[in-house]
Amino acid sequence: MVGWGASSRPPPPGLSGVTAVSIGWGYALALKSDGTVVGWGRNDYGKATPPVNLHDATAVAAGWNHSLVLRKDGTVISWGNNDHGQADRPPALFGVTAVAARGDHSLALKQDGTVIGWGDNNSGQAQPPSGLTGVTAIAAGSSHSLALKGDGTVVGWGSNNSGQAQPPSGLTGVTAIAAGFGHSLALKRDGTVVGWGDNSAGGTTPPPGLSDATAIAAGCPHSMAIKADGTLVSWGGRADGADIPPPGLTTVSAIAAGCGENLAVRR
Repeated sequence: MVGWGASSRPPPPGLSGVTAVSIGWGYALALKSDGTVVGWGRNDYGKATPPVNLHDATAVAAGWNHSLVLRKDGTVISWGNNDHGQADRPPALFGVTAVAARGDHSLALKQDGTVIGWGDNNSGQAQPPSGLTGVTAIAAGSSHSLALKGDGTVVGWGSNNSGQAQPPSGLTGVTAIAAGFGHSLALKRDGTVVGWGDNSAGGTTPPPGLSDATAIAAGCPHSMAIKADGTLVSWGGRADGADIPPPGLTTVSAIAAGCGENLAVRR
């Protein structure tokens, strides 16, 4: 695993077998192939310390100061700061297939294609639209949320002060989504990437010719994509170039983008 950025905190020495990563405020979580979770970085609220004896995790999500883990049985574990109820799971939450967190809110995707939200709802980010069904993926931004539907369309809700919760008209053929601090990304079936929302640093404007992306991540305010050849491309971000990936970075299988922190998992 490789980390970089102005506020990057190196992963623990010897960390291996990682399949997914998530970055919060000054800390990160890594999911290992054996179902365990490793956390590092700032540990206020205990956010970087997973529960003991956790060995059946299938997904991780880091908010600003709280953490979520999806377990193999479809239940969710949460810990860390709970001042907005973001770590206080709804009762009888089961049948979950994906989790997402950012800011002070949390999302869970259920087997029936519905979405549950909890935590900070000041901008409506934790309250999915009424009647939302057929969802296959979710993403949580700082104060907005996204859902990808089975028909390849995207639904957004929450703060829209930069247009981040309003997907472009006619957007279809989407296979993956990502939500950043104030912008959003969609990966299309043809390998192209579409961005919307805050573009003050260029985070919603993919590089010309990008047509073979396989995964995406949205930070604040930059964006990243894994290409089919395992290399990584980044756009937008800090003027000092701190969000530019290290040269020679190849065989990338998973990425996470935060605020001044980035991670890439290598095969």
